Amino acid sequence: MKLFNELTLKFEKADWAHNPDFGLIDVILEEHPEYYDIFNDDIRQGCKSSEFGRKDTPTVEQIVRAAIYKEVKKLDYRELEYAQRDSRICSLFIKLDYRKPFSYQVFQKYISRISMEKLHKFLVELNKIALKEGLEDIKRIRQDSTVIKTNIHYPTNNSLIWDSIKESNRLLSRLKEECDTFTYRDYTRSAKKNYFKINNTKSKDKRIDLFRKQLIIFTKSINQVANFLKKKAGTVKSICVLLSLEELLPLMRQVYDMSYRREILGEKVAIDEKIFSIYELHTDIIVKGSREVQFGHKVNFAGGKSNLILDCQILKGNPSDKKLYQPTMDRIISNYGAIPRDVATDGGYAWKENVLYSQEIGIKNIVFNKIVGSLGNVTSSKKMATALKKWRSGMEAVISNFKRGYDMFVCTWKGWKHFQAKVLWSAIAYNIRVMTGIILGKLLKTSTT
Repeated sequence: MKLFNELTLKFEKADWAHNPDFGLIDVILEEHPEYYDIFNDDIRQGCKSSEFGRKDTPTVEQIVRAAIYKEVKKLDYRELEYAQRDSRICSLFIKLDYRKPFSYQVFQKYISRISMEKLHKFLVELNKIALKEGLEDIKRIRQDSTVIKTNIHYPTNNSLIWDSIKESNRLLSRLKEECDTFTYRDYTRSAKKNYFKINNTKSKDKRIDLFRKQLIIFTKSINQVANFLKKKAGTVKSICVLLSLEELLPLMRQVYDMSYRREILGEKVAIDEKIFSIYELHTDIIVKGSREVQFGHKVNFAGGKSNLILDCQILKGNPSDKKLYQPTMDRIISNYGAIPRDVATDGGYAWKENVLYSQEIGIKNIVFNKIVGSLGNVTSSKKMATALKKWRSGMEAVISNFKRGYDMFVCTWKGWKHFQAKVLWSAIAYNIRVMTGIILGKLLKTSTT
């Protein structure tokens, strides 16, 4: 096969032989330069070409290669900048060609523009190469879901009030630095005392009294921010700070409303009226059975015999697993042009409509592990059902490998779009590693024979 032959030639050079992951993706990108077109619109948005000025902007190819290197090596942007000087394989892979390394700000600017849709498309294209090379055949599919947390502390009404007061004070202090004529009152000292007292008080009556005091301070802080927004600012930086305060104000009011209703009135606040962080507004509350409540997003994975991630969907809210089954199968059939013969999933996906849907599209063996009630698995034999149940458990290992290997228990990228992008970048890096392992195993067998 062509990929094996190209890799054999690539590994004749020591730099690539000691870095097989980059040797593989380098061969793929050299053979398929059209993949850069996937990212071109996102990276070049808002950029105007000019014949004048210094030509020191990285190409789309260099940006994509730098992003892949960063994710495979699990680097941050500053470490990526250092790696360009320190690592020969990094400069070779990114194709610096003895040029001065690009700063971390440059790469962050362009890599952060790449959208989730383009990354998912690139993930599918990589998997198509695995299909073409015989590493995957889409005959068997298994699904499972997990939760990836957002980078927030455990949310309580007390902590959200304190975060709001603290953040408003930070922005007001920045505003004062820009405009000396502005004066404000610092409420953080008294609010912090109440914050710790509430945390260490168990008596319900005492907690209510402390919350009343804290909410009075919080009201003063909200009013102070509202009054500042009526003022005019001269400098660009001060205008930016005022815009940040304008975004913060409705969040502060929402935190006050939900805290007052819950802590003072004793009401139950609906989930759609709550926020779990003033920094990561997209955070969802995820409840899976009797497990511990988590704050982040549910991610649904689908894989095959190769352990590659064939489909990865980052979801809003907390949809039931059984409603994720059909859309995932539709995407796999659409993306890869093949109908699986066997499907094995966790018991959470078990639903009569999913069985009927699978039979309609031509899936022969359908196994839902730990099913409840009269719903039964559809298989050609008991031996096949047992084999598929055992094989399904391997999806949990894939997810565990993905999360441990790329530190994806908590996503540190900020914002909903960047959360999605980070998960998919990690899935791409994971697939590169898995493909490399399979190909190296085959190359080792051919060399020994």
